[in-house]
Amino acid sequence: MTVADYTVKDLNGEDVQLSDYIGKPMLIVNTASQCGLASQLKDLEEIYQDYKDKGFVVLGFPCNQFMNQEPLDSGEIAEFCQLNYNVSFPMFEKVKVNVGEAHPLFKYLKEETGNKMIKWNYTKFLVDQNGEVVNRYAPTTKPAKVIEDLVTII
Repeated sequence: MTVADYTVKDLNGEDVQLSDYIGKPMLIVNTASQCGLASQLKDLEEIYQDYKDKGFVVLGFPCNQFMNQEPLDSGEIAEFCQLNYNVSFPMFEKVKVNVGEAHPLFKYLKEETGNKMIKWNYTKFLVDQNGEVVNRYAPTTKPAKVIEDLVTII
């Protein structure tokens, strides 16, 4: 199994095959608009802009499992991200990332990185062009820190 084996829904409710992103390094992030770390969306967008011409893509997955910090619906999430942080990278429907109801993609990401629970919003997973998980980063890890690993796989 790799990330390519999963299907997710975009903010419009349309199925997206993650196999569409094979050939591109990915940074998968669980996001939340009302989280104190939401300013990372600006940093994530900057990294996306800096490296998208090399195939890199950020994939944002809103999550409301941590103190209900993502109360918005899909349309409101899209508007919030665009108006506040000019986000242009793909955003997807809200998912759960922990416990039995966790989205299969996040179950896989956790299994590949030691099966630890996701502690908070803005946990980041770097995935290589083949869909293999390269590294996991804590919520407080600044997105710029990811660049050190990203440049080794681009």
